Amino acid sequence: MSKSSLPSDELTVGQVAARSGAAVSALHFYEGEGLIYSTRTAGNQRRFRREVLRRVAFIRASQTVGIPLRRIKDALDRLPDSRTPTRRDWERLSAAWRDDLDQRIVNLQHLRDRLNGCIGCGCLSLGLCKLMNPDDLLGQQGPGSHNL
Repeated sequence: MSKSSLPSDELTVGQVAARSGAAVSALHFYEGEGLIYSTRTAGNQRRFRREVLRRVAFIRASQTVGIPLRRIKDALDRLPDSRTPTRRDWERLSAAWRDDLDQRIVNLQHLRDRLNGCIGCGCLSLGLCKLMNPDDLLGQQGPGSHNL
């Protein structure tokens, strides 16, 4: 069956990539993670229902605002029968993520405001650590940035 003779509700992985703007490798990854689903032809080629475009758009929009794939998958798994998210679903889910996003914004602003100073023992501020972290006291707490 040629690409032009596909049933109107089925798309190849290349067509999904072209329409969604997602790389083919990203679509394969999303499928492997259970975020999107395909069927296989007799020749083992992937075929996606047209509705997958909305799921991919949902995934990409969620990632753009910083939602981790695990949380996106959890949200999609709550939809009945793995259906495509609707506008109402997006409104409900994005409202649930608002507090998390607000906290990330606060953390990023805090980090931005401290970039020119010490952001933790053993990190980017080696010249200032003696002032901000005398005797490497933070180093005793283990690896990582402890001042964030």
